[in-house]
Amino acid sequence: MASRSRWLKFAAAHPLAAANFSHLERLAKFLLWQRGGWRFHFTGPAQLAAQLQAHFRDTATGRFDSNLIGERVYDHPIAVIACDAASLPPERANVQALGRHLDGCRIGFDLGGSDRKVAAVQDGKVVFSEETVWDPYFHPDPQYHFDGIMDSIRKAAAHLPRVDAIGASAAGVYVNNRVKVASLFRGVAPDVFNARVKDLFLEVQRAWNGVPFEVANDGEVTALAGSMSLGVNGVLGIAMGTSQAAGYVTPSGNITTWLSELAFAPVDYHPAAACDEWSGDYGVGAQYFSQQAVGRLLPASGIEPDTKLPLPEQLKLVQSLMKAGDPRARKIYETLGTYLGYAVAHYADYYDFRHLLILGRVTSGAGGDVIIAGAKAVLQTEFP
Repeated sequence: MASRSRWLKFAAAHPLAAANFSHLERLAKFLLWQRGGWRFHFTGPAQLAAQLQAHFRDTATGRFDSNLIGERVYDHPIAVIACDAASLPPERANVQALGRHLDGCRIGFDLGGSDRKVAAVQDGKVVFSEETVWDPYFHPDPQYHFDGIMDSIRKAAAHLPRVDAIGASAAGVYVNNRVKVASLFRGVAPDVFNARVKDLFLEVQRAWNGVPFEVANDGEVTALAGSMSLGVNGVLGIAMGTSQAAGYVTPSGNITTWLSELAFAPVDYHPAAACDEWSGDYGVGAQYFSQQAVGRLLPASGIEPDTKLPLPEQLKLVQSLMKAGDPRARKIYETLGTYLGYAVAHYADYYDFRHLLILGRVTSGAGGDVIIAGAKAVLQTEFP
């Protein structure tokens, strides 16, 4: 896969020329987490290429990206290569068909940061579904994750005469059902991750006698489900839950090999923007389209919850206040809608979509309508 992107810079004599590198670095980070890859070919000034390489090598946030995307996903540290336009690799896109099967006896489960969901489907009819609260992020022993997954599958299987196939969705990067990067396992030490987590879903498949099994990024599954339910293609799906998830179905109805991990892709370029607690970087999607965003906006809204209240409970508080007509809660949803409107315009530079699917626990209830109305207002006013 090879993707191309154009970047406009200020001339060296321009008063804003000093901003060239920060803009380049933000663009590079966005492309890393949205498209994927480990090697940049750059036709701009050589000193900017060297500066970008130093960023990925020497800074904490750059090393985070190089480790997770470069080394863990693609087995190479990120490289920046200065070149001329004639040496740029041609653009190549890979797409694939996924899912759309409803026949037989199937189990599907989704692993979120605060709950896991499972459903049993027989010939297209849901015969069982359940949602279970769990807390996977900081558990150091992946046996916790394995036991939770197996528990959900067993409960679903009890409602089927047989199990023909199992499908899973979770935030992260998965290649041939192997875990490359996943926030669900952020509390697991690297050596334990390599020894147990990488093949955890293959272990689950073996426990179910090797039935057809597929694990995919939760955003891709979201977009695919939206495409199927709406009967359309060219769909960008954004889920606002514990974190942000995203997925994309092309105008031809396929999914791509792009990462679409927009939780880590910058949407706010202000240096004082909110920082992500895992990567330490600023302005990334997770801080604007998730339960984290709701929690971050609470002080500004004037709502003062118990400081020990977990994020899911903070969201429930805001939802209850919204239902009661509290204007402070409404302001939070209006702000999220404004965020979303500008982000959608930004995403449209990188995805060819005609339909936007918004879902996730943050969008539940009347607040979701306010978010959508706010996003539409921004798009109609700023990007008619």
